[in-house]
Amino acid sequence: MSAVEIVALHVSGVHAYEGRPADGPRPDPDGGGRDRVEFRAGHGAVGDRYAGRPAHRMAAVTVIAVEALEHVAAVLGLPAVPDPLLTRRTVVLRGADVDALARTRDRPGAEFALDSGDGPVRFRAHRPAHPCAWMDVVLAPGAFRALRGRGGVRCEPLSDGVLRVGPAQLRTDRDGDAG
Repeated sequence: MSAVEIVALHVSGVHAYEGRPADGPRPDPDGGGRDRVEFRAGHGAVGDRYAGRPAHRMAAVTVIAVEALEHVAAVLGLPAVPDPLLTRRTVVLRGADVDALARTRDRPGAEFALDSGDGPVRFRAHRPAHPCAWMDVVLAPGAFRALRGRGGVRCEPLSDGVLRVGPAQLRTDRDGDAG
């Protein structure tokens, strides 16, 4: 079990990064940032654009490490770390090697649990959440390349529960029991 921090939570019913990046993002009325998000097993984050969609069942939740954005800032010489909400990942963590949770050729994705005080929410990591060209538009020119291999992981929730911004505990199946 590891102490981590949930830096940001994002839920939005809007696909803001649709179409060509050169045309700019679509408006997202509230920006998607949340202090608290409810997750449902096999469904996703309540209110999110990917929740309950069969095509996204195994990728309904995305998790990224804020350290990936710190890397972007360092590599590109940015004056500040980009706003993690601009990545539109559901959960932004500090203190975890998120990308290591993804499935590889040699092993399945990790099962992991996050607990921010309301009980654990279990997830199964599936595949990497590769960055897209939108990152060059919304974060900074060059961010797409700087995020390669650091874009996070696509997950499915295995249990119902709530996560909140702030201190949390992370347990992976590599720690023993992830639940």
